[in-house]
Amino acid sequence: MVYKPKWHKNKYHAIKTELDGIEFDSKHEADVYAELKMLEKGGAIEGLVLQPKFELQPGFEKDGKKYRPIVYIADFMFVEKGKTRVLDAKGYKTEVYKMKKKMFEYKYSDLTIEEV
Repeated sequence: MVYKPKWHKNKYHAIKTELDGIEFDSKHEADVYAELKMLEKGGAIEGLVLQPKFELQPGFEKDGKKYRPIVYIADFMFVEKGKTRVLDAKGYKTEVYKMKKKMFEYKYSDLTIEEV
């Protein structure tokens, strides 16, 4: 695995990083991916999914105006010892993230977002 940092930072000072041909929003997220890939290769986890999408509220139409669904896109999802885990490599928790996490925790009561 070769890291290719992209030296432009976003507003939260994260540096986009490419690993295995995948561009991650931060080096931290790429590091988490590298660790999860090793765990998957070793058989400790299975079914690693990048950027799984969860619908928090469906889209709808009201008074002729269409509203898009509200979705939360996690960084990773996988199964460990029969339990599905959802991970988000967080450096900074925005207000939008906090709201979506709360909605996620309500709608998907059998899952929990783990911040790493």
